[in-house]
Order: sequence, then C-alpha cells, then structure tokens
Amino acid sequence: MTALGIEWQLVAELLALGCCTGFLAGLLGVGGGMMLVPFLTLILSHRGVAPELAVKMAIATAMATILFTSMSSLRAHHRLGAVRWDLVRGLAPGIVALSLATGALLFPLVKGQWLSLFFAVFVGFSATQMLLDKKPAAGRQMPGLAGRLGAGALIGTLSGLVGAGGAFISVPFMTWCNVPIRNAVATSAALGFPIALASTVGNLVGGWHQAPGLPGAFGYLYLPALALLALASVLMAPLGAKAAHRMNREHLKRFFALLLYGLAGYMLYHGLVN
Repeated sequence: MTALGIEWQLVAELLALGCCTGFLAGLLGVGGGMMLVPFLTLILSHRGVAPELAVKMAIATAMATILFTSMSSLRAHHRLGAVRWDLVRGLAPGIVALSLATGALLFPLVKGQWLSLFFAVFVGFSATQMLLDKKPAAGRQMPGLAGRLGAGALIGTLSGLVGAGGAFISVPFMTWCNVPIRNAVATSAALGFPIALASTVGNLVGGWHQAPGLPGAFGYLYLPALALLALASVLMAPLGAKAAHRMNREHLKRFFALLLYGLAGYMLYHGLVN
C-alpha cells in the first residue's frame, strides 16, 4: 500500500497510463479522455468494481483529469500560436451549458452498458470520418454565432456521456469547415477545459449519493487515480503538442483515426459481454 491507499502495481499502471494519454492529449488535442476511459474501465473492473459502475467511474475520472491535461496542452499550443480563440468564444457557451446538464441529470440515469456501446459507436464513426478524409467544399466556413452555439451544445452533451474532451467531434467538425488540422487540434485543446469543468461539476452533483466503488472514491470520481493521472499527463502533454507541429498532417489524421478504432473496439466488447 502507498500513501494514497492503493497498491504499488496500481500506482505504476496509472502513472504509465497518464504518461501515454498526456502525450497523446498534446499530440491530438483530445484531452486524453478517450484513451483513459477504456483503460480505466479495465483497471477498475480488475479491482472488483462492478462493470456498470466501472464505466461510470472511468468516464467521470477521465473527465476530471482533462481539467489538468487540457491546461497543459493548451499552454503549449497557445505558445505556438495555433489556437483559434474566436472559435473558442463561439463554441464554449453551448459546451458549458450542456456538459453541466448532462453530468448532473442525464449521466446518472444512463446504464453503464449503454454508455460503453454509445462510446464505441460514436468514436468508431468519428474515426471513419477522419480516416476517409473527405475533402470539405472549398467555400465552406465555420457557421455563425447561432450555429457555433448549437455545435457547442452537441459537443458538450456527447462529451459528457463518453468522458472525452470533445476532440472526437470538434476536430472533425472544424476540419469539415476548412479549419486547418493543426488549428483544429489546438482549438480543441482550449475547449477541453470548459467541457471538463462543467462535466465534473455535473458528475459531482449527479453522483452525490453514489456509494464508493473503491476506497478513495467520491461518488463517480476515483480520486487516487485522478491525482496520479493528472501528475503524469500534465508533464507529458507539452511534449505531445510540440510533436503535433512537426508531424505531417495526413499522418496525424491517420494516427488519430486508427487510435480511435482500437478504443472503440474495446468498449464495444465491454458493452456486449457485461
């Protein structure tokens, strides 16, 4: 056991996971949530947490971790001048409102099995869109204020349900509107913080009466994992952000898509067998 009340093997697993997801968060602008949810679900299930609760704890803890990874990744992207702050201002209000509502009202009501399947289907769809790399119409631009508020609301709802920072929909959406991939990734990193903050507050409200699944859990949040993942991922996110600006655009999109397929496959399996 350690000072956090968990065994050293679990500490090592969480630190390694945090390093990998932190690097990928900076590289892809995804906040790390999509990588964290499948692996945290696996880790928690192996520690005896019921499958139904393991998925919800993984989603809530992953979302809280994005509070830290998004800030670290954002600083690196901002220094490189890649963040489109005009897009952040248009998308953030809808994101905050719906992320909060989803975490507080909808998340506690949805069965963990359905969350797993929803995660798998939607992430797989996003990967396919990215891999096909359909070229947007040359004249297409980001929508006006009303359209951005609506897009933010959709991003906030879906992100709150699957525990991701929104890049799985915001990056394809922005590239579809002819925002360059590097700007889309950097802007998605900026959007990760309001998504994570609103969803975490909502999850705390929604999980207030949830009995702890493990020692150190508070509602749906597993606090020891949050601390370790945040520490490791914050250190690695700037390295991933720097790598994103050196990688070929097509390689970056292909890597993103293949990674999503792998994560979707695991969550599909988890949803079907539990």
